[in-house]
This record gives sequence, C-alpha cells and structure tokens, in this order.
Amino acid sequence: MNSNEAAVPSVDSATRVTVYEQPLNERMRNFLRLDFLYQQAVHHHTKADSWSTRAAVSSLLEILAITQRGDVRGEVLKELERQMAQLAVYNTRPGVDTARLRVAMTKLHRMREELSNVGALFMQKLRDSEFLNAIKHRSTIPGGTCEFDLPDYTHWLNQPDEVRGADFAHWIAIIRPLGDAVGELLWMTREQGRPRPEVAPGGVFHLALDRDVPAQMIRITLPSGTDLYPEISGSHYRCSVRFLVWQDAGSRPIQTTQDVRFTLTTCT
Repeated sequence: MNSNEAAVPSVDSATRVTVYEQPLNERMRNFLRLDFLYQQAVHHHTKADSWSTRAAVSSLLEILAITQRGDVRGEVLKELERQMAQLAVYNTRPGVDTARLRVAMTKLHRMREELSNVGALFMQKLRDSEFLNAIKHRSTIPGGTCEFDLPDYTHWLNQPDEVRGADFAHWIAIIRPLGDAVGELLWMTREQGRPRPEVAPGGVFHLALDRDVPAQMIRITLPSGTDLYPEISGSHYRCSVRFLVWQDAGSRPIQTTQDVRFTLTTCT
C-alpha cells in the first residue's frame, strides 16, 4: 500500500532536534493516530478552562471513530504478543541486562492482561452515551457545538472544573488500557530502530527496505530550527524522501537543490 501522508513531527527539546515519523503499514498508521489523539486528550484534560475541555472531548470522539473501524484492540493485542516474543529471544543472549528485560516483559504482560480483561466491547458504554453522541453528531457541522445547538453541552461546560474533570476522567479511564498499550508499543518500536547518518543528494533520498524483515516505520531527524522538512511517500518495500524549504504560511514550499544531511532510523 502506498502512502503520501504527511509525516508526524515531534520535537525533542533535550537534544534540539525534530523527528518526522512515517508509518509503513495500516497497523502502525492507526497506532500513531491513536497515540496522537490520546496524548492530546490527556493534555487538554489537565487544563481547567472549558475551551480545553472542548478540545479533550473532540479528541475523545475521534478516538471512538478510529476504534469503530476494524478490530484495533485485536491489533494491539497481536503486537503485544509479537513484542513479547521478540524480547523472549534475548533471554538466551549473553550480555543482556536481565533485570531490565524482566521489567519490560512484566510491563507488556500486564498491559496485555488489562486489555484482554476489558473485553471486545469495552468502549460500548461511550458509544451508547446520548450526551457524547449528540456532540459527535453536531461536530460534523461547522460550529455545530455552540451553545444554541447544544445547550446541554454548554451547561456541562459551565460546570465547575471538578465536575467536568470527574466526568472526563471516567471516560478516559475506559480508553486508558488501549491508549497506554499503544504508547508503550510505539516506544518499543522506536527504541528498536538503529539511527544512521544519511545524505539526500539534491534534496532527494530513496530507501529500499528489507523484504524479509518488514519495517514498521521510518524516522527522519533534523536539527531544530532548520527551514527544511521531509515529504515522505512509499510502502514497506521502498520509500522516497524529498526535502522541502519552508517559506511562510502564505507561500508554497519548494524542493531544495542542496545536499541534505539527516539521521535515518528504520524501525522494525
């Protein structure tokens, strides 16, 4: 499957670099989207104002929409099993930090048990909520969640932060076994990648991937503050990268003609 989706950037403030991630299969694409929405919901949930609560609810509804398409829980459980099987191999290798390995295995086992125990219909209570469904329905209309469209939503948003916070904490707790497991799987996938320096001649780079060891995602690291960013397209067999020069919000970016040095990480 080819993909021309924009890479997902993240800024590492400790090392002052920007990382762009590109998923190479549908499972990883869903995982990255879920993690993005889950982290966004948790972030806005910590804020006390009603505007942040609106943003948190919006992220929650998007999570419900993603998980309604296909068996995402089943995919997460499969990936947990795969990661546990990979870690088990290290038990027989010399020089491995067995204590650290045991902690990682225990954490994955706990997450698998929690996600298994909630059952396949663990989000049904959220999907059956008339309150959330009303917000979801009106959210498809531009400005459809304002006070004259949803007076009950406005009334709830005007409640004290403790009330809104308690309600949202209950909703996010239902999703947490999935969100935490996805976050852990993404962390492990990133940690297993081996970064290497590369050069894109004239701003273009082509990458052929190992067919016997399918890659989950690629990561491109650039120094923070550069005016360049990558446009990535491809599949789990090969990828192409073009480095574009950011002008401003009112101008089209242009492809650089200079050689670009960057760090490439292939995650399996």
